[in-house]
Amino acid sequence: MDKTVDLFMFMGQSNMAGRGIVTEKYPEKAPSLTKDAGYEFRAVSAPNQLYPISEPFGHNENRNNGIDDKNLKTGSMVTAFANAYYKNTGIPIIGISASKGGSTICQWQPNSAFLNDAISRLETAILFLNTNHYNIRHKFMLWCQGESDGDHFTPAAIYKEKFNQMLNEMLHAGIEKCFLIRIGHYNGSGTQDYSEIREAQDTIAQTNKNVIMVSTAFLQMKERGLMKDSFHYYQQAYNEVGTEAGINTALYTVNL
Repeated sequence: MDKTVDLFMFMGQSNMAGRGIVTEKYPEKAPSLTKDAGYEFRAVSAPNQLYPISEPFGHNENRNNGIDDKNLKTGSMVTAFANAYYKNTGIPIIGISASKGGSTICQWQPNSAFLNDAISRLETAILFLNTNHYNIRHKFMLWCQGESDGDHFTPAAIYKEKFNQMLNEMLHAGIEKCFLIRIGHYNGSGTQDYSEIREAQDTIAQTNKNVIMVSTAFLQMKERGLMKDSFHYYQQAYNEVGTEAGINTALYTVNL
């Protein structure tokens, strides 16, 4: 593989971690990885080599007293993202799993267990890549989170404040930009409405120079029947969102 790489932290809650499944009606699986498009750095379970990205991405990356998604990962957007990004940049990605199902923005604050673990994973990856003479062209994060804040009726102002506090800590740790995937609809029988969180995410992307919205496609999935439960999606939806995000992220980085 090329020794020039872009490092990506894949952060957020369960729709970043990946809960994709296939059914007879929705049989589309995660795509095969394009050769050299992306590698996983397993900061927790095997921090001494790189692995070609595969699904479920990050399924071994659980840390006691840190980010622990148990055995819930089934299929994510990461492979589709890597393929689309590589197709449009020619640069392989190094992916680091750092997502926790059910997490709220308040659980990703400075000195929290989740954010401390994410930064530790980032630092471990940078050390490994530098030691092995990789040229890290960029260090980015891809963020998809907010459904749990919708469930808890977090006010938009609080979400924006807490998001920016989280992001500032990641910027201090070396991340250059946050690429944002906006959440979709709630698909259950409760009274929650995710529109306030989506509007907060739109505002963040419009007002924070370090945040770039790269996908809003989850919003279409409920109407298209691509939600498998109240919160999660069939694998086809993750593939589509990952592809859109990968293309838009690549187009942005061309101008950096």
